[in-house]
Amino acid sequence: AVVSTQSTGICEDVQGKYCYTNFHGMDMTRDKLCSLVRKWQTLIEAHVDVKTTDGYLLRVFCMGFTKKLPKQIKKTAYAQASQVRAIRKKMVDIMAKQVGSEDLKAVVLKLIPDSI
Repeated sequence: AVVSTQSTGICEDVQGKYCYTNFHGMDMTRDKLCSLVRKWQTLIEAHVDVKTTDGYLLRVFCMGFTKKLPKQIKKTAYAQASQVRAIRKKMVDIMAKQVGSEDLKAVVLKLIPDSI
């Protein structure tokens, strides 16, 4: 199995040889990120600050890409600025809805398989 994310935590308590951590962040690995970004398409990035149901404030980032249609002849698949704004707004709404309705543990479980 190829791991494409890295999770980090802050050590809260040490008991014997065990270090108990609290969730601090989750990030894509560089090779996964580089494999997604390509030429001749538009990269759309969005972020939102959302509070989970158990009170944690998360800053969630999202990346989206345009793609060519199945029978498209044109080499590029760029989006216009108004389309980018509309897509970004939709991304922010979806992230706020999905993350705001769950607790931290459920959000992390959703993010691991990229189901949002």
